[in-house]
Amino acid sequence: MALLRLATGFIFLWAFLDKTFGLGFSTPADRAWVAGGTPSQGFLLSDGVTGPLKGLFTLIASPASDILFQLGMLGIGMAVMLGIGLRVSAVVGSFLMVMMYLAEWPFAANTTSTNPLVDYHIIYALTLVLLAASSAGDTWGAGRPWRKLPIVHRRPWLL
Repeated sequence: MALLRLATGFIFLWAFLDKTFGLGFSTPADRAWVAGGTPSQGFLLSDGVTGPLKGLFTLIASPASDILFQLGMLGIGMAVMLGIGLRVSAVVGSFLMVMMYLAEWPFAANTTSTNPLVDYHIIYALTLVLLAASSAGDTWGAGRPWRKLPIVHRRPWLL
């Protein structure tokens, strides 16, 4: 579980790093956030967004969505890798993954999806929930000390 947690956290952290600095994997340097690129708008306003929810995704595309998306990727990645705040990470990360799944609308034929019901977005969401439910942050992570913090005792949703 610790290896799965670290690998999953790194998926989110890598997305942040690649989109921020344009490391050339999914984001070329000239489209990096630091070079004026728009990480969420670039996707939300692209031809990759299809289906009946396209209008919603076009509506939410903004500089604010870029900031929220990037902070989400960084926060989820760091929290999951550190093994802290796994409940919050599971909720926020699963919401983000389901929204990205719906944006690509895999239910129509001739989309980029190879499976209309379960794709990597759904697997990542389920993995985040599994990690949170199993206290996976306790092994090779800071889950135990995090749980002992007074603020976490007062606000258990921070677990």
